[in-house]
Amino acid sequence: MIPTTSAAAAGPTEKNGWSPRLAFSLFSIVLVLELLSVSYLMIAMALPDIATHYQTTQAAWLITAFLLLGAVAAPLVGKLADIYGKRRLLIACLVIAAVGSLLSALAGSYALMIAGRALAGMLVPCLFLSYSLIRDVFPSTTVPLAVSIATAGMGLISIAAPFLTGWLIDDFGWRSIFWFFTVTLVVLGVLILVSTPETTVRLRSRVDVIGAILLGAGIAGVLIAVSFGPTWGWGAGSTLLYLFGGLVLLGAWLASSRMIREPLMRLDILRLRPVLFTVAAAGAVYGATSVYSTILPSLAMTPSEMGLGYGFGVDAEGFAIFQVPIGALTMVGGIVVGLLCGRGIAARTLLLNGSVLLIVGGTLTALANDDKGLLLLWGAVFGLGTGLGYAAIPNLVIKAAPPELQASTASMTGVSQSLVASITPVIAYTIMNDSFMAPIDPQLTGGAVLYTEGGYVAAFFVAAAAGLLALVMALGIPRRFTRFAAYGEPAAAGADPVAVPAAG
Repeated sequence: MIPTTSAAAAGPTEKNGWSPRLAFSLFSIVLVLELLSVSYLMIAMALPDIATHYQTTQAAWLITAFLLLGAVAAPLVGKLADIYGKRRLLIACLVIAAVGSLLSALAGSYALMIAGRALAGMLVPCLFLSYSLIRDVFPSTTVPLAVSIATAGMGLISIAAPFLTGWLIDDFGWRSIFWFFTVTLVVLGVLILVSTPETTVRLRSRVDVIGAILLGAGIAGVLIAVSFGPTWGWGAGSTLLYLFGGLVLLGAWLASSRMIREPLMRLDILRLRPVLFTVAAAGAVYGATSVYSTILPSLAMTPSEMGLGYGFGVDAEGFAIFQVPIGALTMVGGIVVGLLCGRGIAARTLLLNGSVLLIVGGTLTALANDDKGLLLLWGAVFGLGTGLGYAAIPNLVIKAAPPELQASTASMTGVSQSLVASITPVIAYTIMNDSFMAPIDPQLTGGAVLYTEGGYVAAFFVAAAAGLLALVMALGIPRRFTRFAAYGEPAAAGADPVAVPAAG
């Protein structure tokens, strides 16, 4: 390892604050994460045209493949980033994602389309790589605000995304979405290269290839089972095969991690409350926002003429108005976290407040969703909670993990976020499909499935429940804790002479 501090990594004129170069670097990183956020919405809007073109009923694989590879790759990318450099791995992820987007743009078959979309999933690890890189190369006084803006800024561009996507599809066809991703990813790679220095922090370690294969295959099995269980049937042989096969492989990975001297992920650090509860809270926060953002468009786009007690009949572009308060307040929440953490307010406290707002926003949306004004207000409450949660989590990870293990530890958070965010919408739709399908003739809906008002009440209560889980996990984070050591056993509070006390 080459010791360094974030201030040391910054330029000589930047050790105590912001500079034009730092602002340019942060701008480039924010654009990367904005593209990650908007890619879900843009692909979702293009799904009907893509499915029609390829005559497939497996359109969901475009979403699943992206999330699947991102979750599988996260632990390996995190370890490689700690060993070889976070900027190097960030740019590599952007290049692979650009190649995948190009493959999808040119795909002559649906199999190639899926392969390209899977490669584009390398955008997912860019989230934790970005804030880990900021921690290393930005001055310490700017890190809380920079990390908060970078993470909570995700989704702000989703306000304009429906308009951009509609214009691209209507004027240039659905392939233009993938050309847009390809060109943008190349540009962003160049921006990161010229604006952001490489970290000098390194971890001397080996890559656990066996662990990477077992963990990746195990996560893949579980995610495939969760994603397609509602379609295949939870008791179907294929669902059970993927689920139990994935769990067996994850068990084998746990066993191998105890036998290998330098495992892919240091599971011993999960015995530490700050790390364990931060990772769990991160999954719950992302789970809450995942189900809320998945369910809300369906509610808003349902025609009010159906007489179901909800719905406004807006199209994809019209739905943008519902994104405005969510995106804007998410950004505000991130800025608040950055400013308050920089002034000594504990990130744990802000995560607690964010979790409460997720509970309140989800509950109010469940109980009163038939008035557009109120729905915009509830979305603003939920968005503020999202911003506080999104921004507090990386600040907690930075406090808990040493520089040498920032990316590896953050990758655990990334896996938790991906897994829980993929599960909560499945739970919501399973409840809706089992008990709340509206008795309306499919000919009147064009084959679309509609739900009773009780279905949306239940779905938004799932979001509120995930917020409650985030609150419970945040309460488990100690008020004050000690950063664990990079080498050897993790440090107990006060036991490691080189440990750094960190406010939660």
